[in-house]
Amino acid sequence: MTQPSTTEIPPPEGLERLLGSPLVAEIEFLTARARALGSARANALLAPLDLKIRSYAVLSLACSGAAPSQRELAEFLLLDPSQIVALVDGLEQRGLVKRETDPQDRRSKVIKGTAKGRRLLAQAAAATQQAEDQAMGNLTATERAQLRDLLRRIAF
Repeated sequence: MTQPSTTEIPPPEGLERLLGSPLVAEIEFLTARARALGSARANALLAPLDLKIRSYAVLSLACSGAAPSQRELAEFLLLDPSQIVALVDGLEQRGLVKRETDPQDRRSKVIKGTAKGRRLLAQAAAATQQAEDQAMGNLTATERAQLRDLLRRIAF
């Protein structure tokens, strides 16, 4: 296994000596680190909107027109159903989403974005785009598209 080049990317300050570790070549570690850094960056930019990446994801799906159920949200976002309940509760209390009876199954509720939720989503999407631009600043548009495609293939 070849070690990645460390001459192209400046190492995190004070961590240079760890870049020689075999861990730096492991995809699971790299994706986990990239996710942690991306989530922290996005959460910081979403904070003024009183959102975090998880609540943003629920709001985005609720405003997508898909009218997902809480069960579908939990499965799609790979979160425990109790986490989804808490996220939806918080968004609902702020008037950003509403629960409605599912026309296909009257025992179930679907989550839909409100007009207020769609307005906030537009601001939040701009913040997450800014986070992506900061994270992917060293990649070309073609490389970003390739990364997005590869991640979709892995995730789905």
